[in-house]
Amino acid sequence: MKQPHNDQQSDYDDQDELLKSKSQLKREMHALQDLGKRMMDLSDEQLQSVPASDRLKAALIESRRITKHEARRRHLQFIGKALRQEDDADAIRRAVEAFDAGTEEHTRRHHLAELWREKLITGDNDVITAFVAECPETDVQHLRNLARNAQKEAASANNTGQSRKLFRYLRECIDLAEQSG
Repeated sequence: MKQPHNDQQSDYDDQDELLKSKSQLKREMHALQDLGKRMMDLSDEQLQSVPASDRLKAALIESRRITKHEARRRHLQFIGKALRQEDDADAIRRAVEAFDAGTEEHTRRHHLAELWREKLITGDNDVITAFVAECPETDVQHLRNLARNAQKEAASANNTGQSRKLFRYLRECIDLAEQSG
């Protein structure tokens, strides 16, 4: 048998690297169906914040009215197919993981918000400027007001919930910045 030329051999090797095994494709398909199953449990508000196409969001909303087991299974396969056609399935996965308490992404964002809250309570206006640089869609006046109230709360040792309000707002800003960027 005639051996292919070296250039042709390297082309064959490149194609082999690009091709995935049937088992690998199946694992990826099941992973996307699992992601779709987790997305089916999201609230409308959470679903709207996920960077997915309108077609996928409509399919997820439609899945709520399907109660029969076999129909639900087929619809879940359809959602998996729609996820395969999405431009950035990893961004969708990260957004969904941000809602799941206990995931690495959720924990990372939580710790980041705690860190910023502590800096804002103990810091000055430079900290606000730094946060706005990280999360540009932040309402600066609202952030200043929340930080000022949390600073007063910390100084008076009364727990009026201002620190918690600041944390929630920081978390919203961080989530918004992570999803858009």
